[in-house]
Amino acid sequence: MPHTQTTHGETTGGFTKTEGWLDWYDGPAKPTFVLPEGAVDAHCHVFGPGAEFPYAPERKYTPCDASAAQLFALRDHLGFDRNVIVQATCHGADNRALVDALQRSEGRARGVATVRRDVTDEQLAELHEAGVRGVRFNFVKRLVDRVPTDSLQEIVAKIAPLAWHVVIYFEAEDLPELYDFFSSIPTDVVVDHMGRPDVTKDVNGPEFELFLRFMRETPNVWTKVSCPERLSVTGPRALDGEQHAYTDVVPFARRVVEEFPDRVLWGTDWPHPNLKEHMPDDGLLVDYIPQIATTPELQRKLLVDNPRRLYWAD
Repeated sequence: MPHTQTTHGETTGGFTKTEGWLDWYDGPAKPTFVLPEGAVDAHCHVFGPGAEFPYAPERKYTPCDASAAQLFALRDHLGFDRNVIVQATCHGADNRALVDALQRSEGRARGVATVRRDVTDEQLAELHEAGVRGVRFNFVKRLVDRVPTDSLQEIVAKIAPLAWHVVIYFEAEDLPELYDFFSSIPTDVVVDHMGRPDVTKDVNGPEFELFLRFMRETPNVWTKVSCPERLSVTGPRALDGEQHAYTDVVPFARRVVEEFPDRVLWGTDWPHPNLKEHMPDDGLLVDYIPQIATTPELQRKLLVDNPRRLYWAD
């Protein structure tokens, strides 16, 4: 069935965008950096279209539509071979838009779903068949209501036999409270965006050192070195041809890439939900990569070998 046709910035299905919502960047630049063959955009989303896949009643934001067709067009423009599509919180635990995108990808996308504690083995099997290989636990208070850890442990017990992993999203200031729970997860664990460090602080300071210690002490933990546009304070922004964007984030990401080269991933985060101040040009975001993965070997591990080992092992 063809998708509902949407235009850039439109929200279909009778929904109204959150006031002040920033639409994804239309007409991104062609990257100067040539991605290695087989590169994977390991963190991106789809939104709706709302007319086809309604947004969840419990959502905390309403976006513009960002369809699978629009995502795959961006993939081809930037030079990626594959995508990992992460369930967006505006869809709650209704994974229909995600599953539809995976099925349309013809094997070139894997997914990370959101499920509740009462999910059945049959439902998990259907998600696996569609291409889902992980679940996401969100601990960012402004985006979701916190779920008790005993519920999350039940979910982990259900997905472990499928060899799925857990993606966790949290703020750096919350790591001390959650450290023991995260360390107890027996499956692979993927941390979104390096645990959102405060990049105005010292890269060698105690806050980021705690994150690095977490990576060292738990060898089943991976991280995405993505979303500099969310973490940066001083920029410069990935706009207007800027080839050295978000330099204040670079020391943090480079440190992680060089210390844990076999456990890092990178993604665009398209369509960049909930940005407040600017929307990056995704082509220039790709040009950010050589700043944090400085050799062809590190780039291949980050963009090809690691995501394929985690998402296309079977």
